[in-house]
Amino acid sequence: MTKEKKSLLVAIVLLMIIFIVLCNPIAIVGVGERGVKVTLGKVSPQSFSEGIHFVMPFISKIKVMNVKTQKQNITTEVYTKDIQQAKISYVINYNLMPQHVHQMYREVGMNYLDTILMPVVEGNIKDVIGKWNAQDLVANRATATADILFKLQTQLKDRYINVTSFQIIDINYSEVFERAIESKVTAEQEALKAKNKTVQVEEEAKQKLISAKAEAESMKIRANALTQNKALVEYEAVKKWDGKMPQYMLGNSVPFINVNK
Repeated sequence: MTKEKKSLLVAIVLLMIIFIVLCNPIAIVGVGERGVKVTLGKVSPQSFSEGIHFVMPFISKIKVMNVKTQKQNITTEVYTKDIQQAKISYVINYNLMPQHVHQMYREVGMNYLDTILMPVVEGNIKDVIGKWNAQDLVANRATATADILFKLQTQLKDRYINVTSFQIIDINYSEVFERAIESKVTAEQEALKAKNKTVQVEEEAKQKLISAKAEAESMKIRANALTQNKALVEYEAVKKWDGKMPQYMLGNSVPFINVNK
C-alpha cells in the first residue's frame, strides 16, 4: 500500500470518528430507564427499552427517562377540620409506568414530578387531613394514611404514575395546642379515676345494703320462729349461755331451762 493510500485511509477513519462523536448516531438506554425517540419534533408511538439504539443524526434523538422506584421525603403544612395548623412529614414511593413513558413525555415532558405528582399529592393530603379534628387525627393516622394512598393510586394511574407506598411519618402541632392536648388528656384520666372510685364506693354501699337486708330478713324469720315455737326460744338461750348458772340475790343458782316435760 502506498503512502498516499495509507494517509487517505487514516483520514477516512478520523472523519468517521469525528462524525460519530459530533453526530452521535448511537443512543444507550440504561437499566431502569426507558427511551423516547423524537424525530423532527415528533414523539415515537412506543418507548424504547434498555440497550443500544441507532438514530439518524440531526433528525432523531432519544430522550431517556427514569422508571425506577423513586422516593420523596417531604414536610408540608396543612389545616385540620378544627382549624389547627399541622406540619405533616411523609414519604412517598412512586415510579413512572414504563409502557407509558412516551405518552408522559409527549403530554408533560421530563419534569412530571413538579407538574403532576406533587400537586396531586399535596392536594390529597390537604383534603384528607382537613376532614379530621387535630386530636382525632393523631389517633387515626393509619386510617388517614390509607385514605391518602388510595386516592393517589386512583388519580395518578391515569397520569402514568404508579404510587407504591405512602406513609405519614410525623404530625406536629403548635406548642400551645400540644400543651392543651396534654392538659385535656390529664383531665380525662383524672375524671376516669374519680368515676371508677365512685363506682367502687357505690358497689360497696350496694353490697352493704344487700347484706343488711339479708340480715334483717334473717332476724325477721328467726323472730317469727321464736314466737311460734317455745322450745326454740329455750334452744336459742342455750346457744347464748356461757355455762354459768344465773346468780340471784337469795344465793341460790337455778337452771333457767325447764328440763321437765
